[in-house]
Amino acid sequence: MNMRTFAELTGLTPYTLRYYEKIGLLKGVQRNDSGHRVFSTKEVKWVEFIIRLKETGMPLEQILHYSELREQGEETILARQRMLEVHRKALKNKLKSQMKHLSALDSKIEFYKKHT
Repeated sequence: MNMRTFAELTGLTPYTLRYYEKIGLLKGVQRNDSGHRVFSTKEVKWVEFIIRLKETGMPLEQILHYSELREQGEETILARQRMLEVHRKALKNKLKSQMKHLSALDSKIEFYKKHT
């Protein structure tokens, strides 16, 4: 698929996708005879995972490290697993904190509802 279709599927801009390729998050992107990038479903799944990591708060630097480990192959599976476990723990702690904030807001809203 071409850049436009790939961008639409992933929800990222072509600029962002070119940036990801430049910094090494998207490696081995094929090019057609005209030199235009040609993406496959493999890249779609990888970018969806990158987006998930970003949306859950993983810094781009850590995503790059994960990507480098991924490139090294199966011998890095344990290291990647550990990275994701650490990230999951941080995400759970953040969610727990956010739920406390939500509960406090709900309580304040209920207080106002009773007094209006």
